[in-house]
Parts: sequence; C-alpha cells; structure tokens
Amino acid sequence: MTRPLALTLFLASAAALALSPAQAQTAAAPAPAAAPAPAAFSLAPLPYGYDALEPVIDTQTMTIHHSKHHQAYVDNLNKAVAADPALAGQSLDALVAKAGTLAPAVRNNAGGHWNHTFFWETMAPVAKVSAISPRLAAAIDAQFGSMDKFKAAFKAAGTARFGSGWVWLIVGADGKLAITSTSNQDNPLMDVAEAKGTPVLGNDVWEHAYYLKYQNRRADYLDGWWQVVDWAKVSVRYAAASAAR
Repeated sequence: MTRPLALTLFLASAAALALSPAQAQTAAAPAPAAAPAPAAFSLAPLPYGYDALEPVIDTQTMTIHHSKHHQAYVDNLNKAVAADPALAGQSLDALVAKAGTLAPAVRNNAGGHWNHTFFWETMAPVAKVSAISPRLAAAIDAQFGSMDKFKAAFKAAGTARFGSGWVWLIVGADGKLAITSTSNQDNPLMDVAEAKGTPVLGNDVWEHAYYLKYQNRRADYLDGWWQVVDWAKVSVRYAAASAAR
C-alpha cells in the first residue's frame, strides 16, 4: 500500500534529524563544570624543616602550628573573602591595613595569616641565625639602653599580654623603635592598633605556640626564643622601615 505523501515526507525529515548513538550520548552528557577559581591566599612552606628549631621550639609544636593553625587562618580567610565580592583581588596587606572596617572573620584570619608568615620568617635554626646589623644594634642601645634591657622589656610586654596575642618591636611614625603588644591576631599595621608602626620583630604568645614544651611558662619560652631569632632578617626589615619614614 502506498504511503500518503505527507507521512513519507514526515518520516524522511525525522530520519534526517535523528542522532547517532554517539551523538545522542554526547548530547545527553552534562556540560563540564567550570574549574573553581583559584584561592586568593595560600600557605607557603616553612623556610626550614619542622624540626629545625629544636630544642627551642619542638617539632610537634612547629608541625601543628604551621600545618593546622596557620592553614586554618588561610582557609577561613579565603572563605571570608570569597563571600564578599568587594574584597576580590585585594592583597593581604590591604586587608590588614583596614582591618577595623572589615567583618571579624576577615580581620582575624587576615591578621592570623600575616602574623604567622612574618613570624616564620623571623626565625632560623640555631646554627644558622645571623648577627644584628650595627645600625639596628645602635638604635636598640639608643632607645632601650642595651640589648639586655631591650630583651627584658620585650619579655615584660610578652608576659603581660593577657590571654592570646603578640609582642612586637616596631618602627613608629617618628622613626624610633618601640615595643608593643596586640591581642588575638591583631598587629601594629592595623587601623585599630593602639600603637601603630611597622613591625620588624614579633613573637607569638598564644599558648599553641609554646604549650607542648613550656606548658604555662611563657616567660621561659620568651627567654629561649632569642636563640632562633634571625637578626639579619630583622635588620633588613629595620633598614626598610627606616628608609620609608
């Protein structure tokens, strides 16, 4: 029986439009997901091994401090920045400078990331620490009377910090050295700092920085810490901060 012309044309058109099995499978497959945007901030490896500061700071403390505490600040900062489009593309220094205008999650985690990065770079293995520059040594003597008096004042500020925080040596707006401390993860670069300036030296006095080895003896930790301070690094920072005044 001869098919009606309309039906023949319809079947021919449908056959022309039909997909091959491979084409059908491709058409049914979902479009590939867009690659996630790279994180704004990342955790750099330490400039030395986790065991390199023994016996002053033990290996377990360094491992947990860097890979857990610092990593958490980085991860949480990335989440907080991703949640606020106005912060996209802003540097860590820019976030720290205006910390008082930002949400607590940004302020705390930006400060934690900045402070810890600065802290790791301040230190070196005991056998590799370098000498202080004559210029910085002279400035410490002029401001504090002697290196021993400076260390005593730095220790006093660190032990007096109630709860968690940091103790710093900064170059103030007047170009002079000063010792200050901040709570939690604040630092002297922040707009909220009571004493503002450029840090050249800083020590973490949160309990997680020393408790496994020193327990509640923060003063002992502060005393021992001088053995791993890389004065060459501190001297370079001092020169840069002084030149910027």
